[in-house]
Amino acid sequence: MLIIGHADVRTVLDGDEAAVIDLVREAYLLHEQGRTSVPHSVFLRFPDAPRNRIIGLPAYLGADPPAAGMKWISSFPTNIERGLDRASAAIVLNSLETGRPEAVIEGSVISARRTAAGAALAARLLTAGHRPDGLALIGCGLINEQVLRFLSVGLAPPAALVLHDTDPGRAGAFAARAAALLPGAAISVAASAEQALAAHRLVSIATTASEPHLGLAACQPESVVLHLSLRDLHPEAVLTARNVVDDPDHVCRERTSLHLAEQLTGGREFIHTTIGRLAGGAPLPHADVAGPVVVSPFGLGVLDIALAEHVRRTAARRGLGVRIDDFTPVPAAAVATGEPTRERT
Repeated sequence: MLIIGHADVRTVLDGDEAAVIDLVREAYLLHEQGRTSVPHSVFLRFPDAPRNRIIGLPAYLGADPPAAGMKWISSFPTNIERGLDRASAAIVLNSLETGRPEAVIEGSVISARRTAAGAALAARLLTAGHRPDGLALIGCGLINEQVLRFLSVGLAPPAALVLHDTDPGRAGAFAARAAALLPGAAISVAASAEQALAAHRLVSIATTASEPHLGLAACQPESVVLHLSLRDLHPEAVLTARNVVDDPDHVCRERTSLHLAEQLTGGREFIHTTIGRLAGGAPLPHADVAGPVVVSPFGLGVLDIALAEHVRRTAARRGLGVRIDDFTPVPAAAVATGEPTRERT
């Protein structure tokens, strides 16, 4: 068993945004080709704390080599008030020869970066003919900070950045960090989410909202809205947009904005395509709606497995992490001879 902690995960992934985007793109293509297995996520909720949840995302990736495992990720929004990250996670990878667990990896870094990489990939595909002149971020937490980094690599560093957060102090602190990342960029803080929506044709929404609170009427024509937190948009607004998802069956669950739109209409005709189809070269279908393009990725566990396997293999090659040889039961033959057993890393 290889245990890979937060610092070692960052050692592998820091500064490698382009490679992470490529890994996410390949995972989406494999998923579109039917070469993945992604059961529905399991949501553990708490009756006395309805905003808190822990989600289990099992997945198999039919890459070369293949990989399988599960991400176990918690979301406790009040952690932010304690000075802690909202989300924490662990990823277990299993051997496809024996089924035995062979790696446990700190998952919050992987989870944030696969989310941001998927957003950057979608933005690159959807703005190829009309690159945006700036970027608006609604929600000034960890996810949108990574989105900014990945968009700066996947597209180009934005010349102008508009921020909005329900906590003005958090928005101001984010602006200071963004100024260091984007020297020379025009950075401002919007007083409302609607002002941020109206500021630029590329918008990323990553908040802790549990209920819809936002429409799309303020968006500029041909805007692309990365709806990463999934529950911000009123379902009626979703129906005015051209909607891109990662997987309709996954995203239309657990009272996401798209789930509410499905309940409102009785169908999913408002979903027009997937990120995997776009990554494979398919155009965005024409739709009889005048609203923006809204990208609502549920966050497939197969993306976490793709990055976790990359981290595992790289860490093993570099000698990172902590090896525990007796984490799983030792075969009787090895006990009899006194010889240690080792699984591959």
